[in-house]
Amino acid sequence: REAPIPKMLAPCLLRRAILTVPLVFVVALLVTEPVRADQEAGTAIPAESRPCVDCHAFEFMQRALQDLKKTVYNLDTR
Repeated sequence: REAPIPKMLAPCLLRRAILTVPLVFVVALLVTEPVRADQEAGTAIPAESRPCVDCHAFEFMQRALQDLKKTVYNLDTR
């Protein structure tokens, strides 16, 4: 013969979980501060005025080549 408590415990725990999860979600929403539209995004630069990633890579490679040319010239002069 099985004990009646475990059979009754499962639906009780399920009901408690069904009630607890939305409650925790609502409390989390109430605790967090909403983001306002008038808040500034800091010093973010608009995407239209930012150079693309390829441009950054090109500039980096140009500087690296200039440094290599200087190093080669310095080695040649020694």
